[in-house]
Amino acid sequence: MTAVKEIKEVVTILFAGDSGDGIQLTGGQFTDTAALMGNDISTFPNFPAEIRAPIGTVAGVSGFQINFGSVEIFTPGDQCDVLVVMNAAALKVNLKNLKKGGVIIANISGFDKRNLRLAKMDEEYTIQDDKKLEGYKIHEVDVSKVTRETLKDSGMGTKSVERSKNMFVLGFLYWMYDRSLESTITFIESKFKGKQDLIDTNIQVLKAGYNYGETCEAFPTQVEVKPADIEKGVYRNIIGNEAAAIGLIAAAKKSGLELFYGTYPITPASDILHTLSKHKNFGVKTYQAEDEIAAICSAMGASYGGALGITASSGPGIALKGEAIGLAVSLELPLVIINVQRGGPSTGLPTKTEQSDLLQVMYGRNGEAPVPIIAAQSPTDCFDAAYEACRIAIEHVTPVFFLSDGYIANGSEPWKVLKGEDLPSITATFAPERKEEDAPFLPYSRNEKLARPWAIPGTKGLAHRIGGIEKENLTGNISYDPDNHELMTKLRQAKVDKIADFIPEQQLDNGNEGDKLLVLSWGSTYGVVKTAVKELREEGKSLAHAHVRYMNPLPKNLGALLSKFDKVLMPEMNNGQFVKIIRDKFLVPAIPYNKVQGLPFFTHELKDKITEVLNAK
Repeated sequence: MTAVKEIKEVVTILFAGDSGDGIQLTGGQFTDTAALMGNDISTFPNFPAEIRAPIGTVAGVSGFQINFGSVEIFTPGDQCDVLVVMNAAALKVNLKNLKKGGVIIANISGFDKRNLRLAKMDEEYTIQDDKKLEGYKIHEVDVSKVTRETLKDSGMGTKSVERSKNMFVLGFLYWMYDRSLESTITFIESKFKGKQDLIDTNIQVLKAGYNYGETCEAFPTQVEVKPADIEKGVYRNIIGNEAAAIGLIAAAKKSGLELFYGTYPITPASDILHTLSKHKNFGVKTYQAEDEIAAICSAMGASYGGALGITASSGPGIALKGEAIGLAVSLELPLVIINVQRGGPSTGLPTKTEQSDLLQVMYGRNGEAPVPIIAAQSPTDCFDAAYEACRIAIEHVTPVFFLSDGYIANGSEPWKVLKGEDLPSITATFAPERKEEDAPFLPYSRNEKLARPWAIPGTKGLAHRIGGIEKENLTGNISYDPDNHELMTKLRQAKVDKIADFIPEQQLDNGNEGDKLLVLSWGSTYGVVKTAVKELREEGKSLAHAHVRYMNPLPKNLGALLSKFDKVLMPEMNNGQFVKIIRDKFLVPAIPYNKVQGLPFFTHELKDKITEVLNAK
């Protein structure tokens, strides 16, 4: 049968099933293949919180959404065009995420009485009789049965055969969207190297899924999504945490410093450790400490010794690191502290995304302990933001926060691979050794950036005190003098404020000064705000978009820019944190728009809110 081809600019697919169904691997392989085809892509993996979530239950549903197309893409999409469900719970959870008239591909073996019971659905339920599914294009296939038949002569056990069924689904989707199998075949051969039986069976099931598409009369149409018109260069698909890790390595190499990464594993930051541990060839040292406090203290020790010290965690771990961050502020040493935010409080929603740690990293320490903050806006921007955090830490001799979150840390995009010579310079300056006839070393003297000397232990003539008790100005000796404490407090704040002279001024991402409304975003809300504003401007609406990367200090011209607009709307995945800072600093009656569901904003809900604000008198 020769399929008819339908050309589409953008397609969104949502894979959903149990954690053991290989949903993330399936989505990841489809993503890599789409990237190789030249499509622009954006993904949203959505994990259950439990390591081994209850099989067949609503709580155990794992999802992976990919938005790919021949045009520029900034979000993983709102509702999907195709919903692939491996069991009843996956359909129950995700039906609301499917467009009306969309396609459902259902593994009917996941709708037996046992699975229906686990999903707390009527055990007599059938997809054909579900009135809620009227208008959808439904294709039922017993994926488990077909996989078993495909591998009936393989000699593999039932469990091993069952684990291969995701390859059938992947092969079928490759046929639907006219994709090559070669990339996934290469992946299978690499993953199971030395295990020829697993290589053969997975490839066999992958091809069976593809052939099923070719011979299935229910799907006479293939969809073609042409390559995107993007800037020429060498690209790779990359997730946010990987991009951050590579950004750290690039900064270390550019500055000529060794990279030391002291950490304690935590979701969703652990992939940074996994990535860095693979790059000892770049002089990277990774240390998995016994807890968060030991992790940050080891990174501080590395910085004290002249290396680029990095530590990372999520909100709960950052809370434990609080006193040590204050010590880093007092010592004034280069240190990058990564916070990959997740839903809270406490353990909260460990696998879900949120932007709720901004006030924590801004103020969450005892005493006056200001720290610069850089926030990444997308998976690929995690490289640039991590690199910039390192630059500020090294050149301004200060701890710096790098903010990411679960949405962009686990999401992926095509990333244009950079060359070292194309990166901005980073200059690490150490205090030189001193002769006996020189004046005494003053470890808290300051340069034009208000940065103190970075004095490496053992350097001749640079002996000085170190510790958390208040320093005397210039000498660094212990001081309980009240006037000196106030002076040092003011100096530490002025040092952070001074960074504003060395960062770009705030620019508009879209629109013009004088438009009625400015949508002000930060962090991972960038993509959805950019998409919503772009679409509304095309409809003739008067609005603009600005995105803030430098959260502390803020760009020097930000207040003046805000004053150019009648209204300012601030979407945040928290209960209103950045809006408090903007209102306090600039006395602007900014309008908050908050979502605290462990999920990113959807374009349609943001467009509705913008329209509401524009129409309000």
